[in-house]
Amino acid sequence: MSRTLFTSESVTEGHPDKIADQISDSILDHLLNEDHGSRVACETLVTTGMAMVAGEVTTRACLQVPDVVRGTLARIGYTNSAFGIDAATCAVITSLDRQSPDIAMGVDRGGAGDQGMMFGYASDETEELMPTPILLAHRLTRRLAEIRKRGELAWLRPDGKAQVTVEYEGDCPVRVHTVVVSTQHDKDVSQEDLVEAVKARVIDPVMPVGLYDAETCIRHINPTGRFEIGGPHGDAGLTGRKIIVDTYGGMGRHGGGAFSGKDATKVDRSAAYAARWAAKNVVAAGLARRCEIQLAYAIGVTQPVSVHVDTFGTATELDDAGIAAVINDVCDFSPLGIIDRLGLRNPIFTPSAAYGHFGRAPELRAPDLGGTGAEPVWFFPWERTDLVDDLRSAAARR
Repeated sequence: MSRTLFTSESVTEGHPDKIADQISDSILDHLLNEDHGSRVACETLVTTGMAMVAGEVTTRACLQVPDVVRGTLARIGYTNSAFGIDAATCAVITSLDRQSPDIAMGVDRGGAGDQGMMFGYASDETEELMPTPILLAHRLTRRLAEIRKRGELAWLRPDGKAQVTVEYEGDCPVRVHTVVVSTQHDKDVSQEDLVEAVKARVIDPVMPVGLYDAETCIRHINPTGRFEIGGPHGDAGLTGRKIIVDTYGGMGRHGGGAFSGKDATKVDRSAAYAARWAAKNVVAAGLARRCEIQLAYAIGVTQPVSVHVDTFGTATELDDAGIAAVINDVCDFSPLGIIDRLGLRNPIFTPSAAYGHFGRAPELRAPDLGGTGAEPVWFFPWERTDLVDDLRSAAARR
């Protein structure tokens, strides 16, 4: 069986595009916290010393956008003007209008908020039913943020990237071939000390036993030699510019629509979550080892115009058309059906805006946004495998 290489990347929460995603989703969650019916399409731009929030919002909630922007920047770690943007002093520009009534006409009767196609993917190669390269890349960037926030490496700054190349035999991962880590740092660390610290404190602790060999794995750490200027000071950041980081690292296809800053009436987000939920349950039910599901919608129309399944030749009982029929028997893919089943009117989205929307534990709890006294709700309900029994039963009837 031939061996091939596949690579995926992740970025830290301090990357400028991810800052923008987190601000957009924080605004969405604050609006949903007060008004579950809020319609939100919120875009953010961050650059040196400034954040701009624009878009369309229809809500009964009250929101102080500057407070959300500053709180998000502070939580990430941008609290020093030397970093190029400071939560306490940066400029915040807001340009929000109401949602178009032409779109609202279709959404109000339960139709999709836009046309388009969305993909969900799952594979049995990891416990999380995610591709190995993106899962490991996220581990590295999360680790960078964790040790920075704990103060273990005082010279670390918020911006950073990681990239992992995995060698596959057929569709099975056999080893980690190459790891790339680039982390922003202050000027008081040498390249030699940084490289050794990243190897020992970041890479080695999170790589999987059996796939990773520190002696043979190729490791590139800050390969240009310096990375002092980063975050919004190094590059402007925009909402929705890391859609492959957000999903499957390129292993599964992508319909092109971003997630962050959009409420769940936008099928770019909700249908992508539903497609992942269905694909993950197909794999968890043992109907296939790999599964990709495409959903497609027309604006204002309630049901998807198509449901397509590809199991890449790994189906066990039914062919792809049979699995598609089973999924249609079990799942309601109308926008309101998805929203109700997955609880997508709740303010659960901010944590998804960094380190991927998929492959995360569904049992984590939502942040306390204050003011409601309500019981916390689940994060990432689209990661549950609560359809397994229904899928198996429906498959057995065919």
